Amino acid sequence: MRMRLGLDREARRGLLLLSPTAGYALLMLAAPLVMVVTFSFWTQDYLDIDTTLTLNNYREAWSEPIYRVLMFRSLRISLIVTLATVLLAFPVAYFLSFHVTQRKALWLFLITVPFWTSYLIRVFLWKVILGFNGVLNTALLEVGFIEKPLTFILYNANAVVLTLAHAWAPFAILPIFVALEKIDRSLLEAAEDLGDGPLRRFVRVTLPLAMPGVIAATLIVLIPTVGDFITPRLVGGTEGLMIANMIQVQFGKANNAPLGAALAVSSMVIVAAVSLVIYLAGKKLGGKVE
Repeated sequence: MRMRLGLDREARRGLLLLSPTAGYALLMLAAPLVMVVTFSFWTQDYLDIDTTLTLNNYREAWSEPIYRVLMFRSLRISLIVTLATVLLAFPVAYFLSFHVTQRKALWLFLITVPFWTSYLIRVFLWKVILGFNGVLNTALLEVGFIEKPLTFILYNANAVVLTLAHAWAPFAILPIFVALEKIDRSLLEAAEDLGDGPLRRFVRVTLPLAMPGVIAATLIVLIPTVGDFITPRLVGGTEGLMIANMIQVQFGKANNAPLGAALAVSSMVIVAAVSLVIYLAGKKLGGKVE
């Protein structure tokens, strides 16, 4: 009986400690989300808001070709960015975990160096690097690899993918590194004793056990990049614009916030569905060591 009362007291104390954080999260996250969802069912005529519930905004969001093109372009760019980022991040995290024995903290510190500068400044730097007279074209012209500046590396989807992959690389490296650090090295030694070579050990032991970190890195990169609007605006041009840019236009110049809200909710639903598929697939792949 005393134990039960003690547990109840501890539980109440825990709830009391968590309540400010939970209340803040509800206020700053849940409340705006509810407002956006509610707004998506209304109608706006210049400055007047008609609160009559309607599905017209969703019909327009899914029937107009330009919105569908932007939605699926955003998803395609985000998937490419996620794939490229995770594939490049895994070797770095693997090297840090398995081959760096001293000064790991220093290496991790160096990975976070890009965060010392503003995200906006980093995007502008990529614009300078990829520009018609930028660093890359100038260097290639100097060494004679090209005869005239390349035009396909800026103001298109390629520039958006490259810039986003660089910006989100540290977010992919860190969760994969943490997952690799948790792997019991004795399992790898046992696999080696049983005759598995390096590649077989990696496929059968290391990769499945690192899958939680890979899934986390994938979701961490995928979800925010779908809603990025700064990078497409600065380096994407007309071919690299994404759905977030259209949402910004609807809330701003077009003065049609309900349609912008419907586009935002539709994007969230698509991203949630894709994220769930990725999570279930990754969980299945990394369910157990063979």
